Amino acid sequence: MNSIPIAGTDESDVTITVCPDGPLLVRGAARILDTEGNPIGNDRATVALCRCGRTSIAPFCDSSHKKRRRP
Repeated sequence: MNSIPIAGTDESDVTITVCPDGPLLVRGAARILDTEGNPIGNDRATVALCRCGRTSIAPFCDSSHKKRRRP
């Protein structure tokens, strides 16, 4: 994925975008750590972090939030 530089920012900036009814999109050089402080491997410029808790690849989003809940 290519990124487009924005005036007034540099490559070390991290942006977190809240998607309505979806994940947190993290763009930039963020380090993601597990509960013990160990880095979780990440080779993408943008990652989606799960907010619904239904993902099978935690902490990353697998689009489980799009699946319809059963009543």
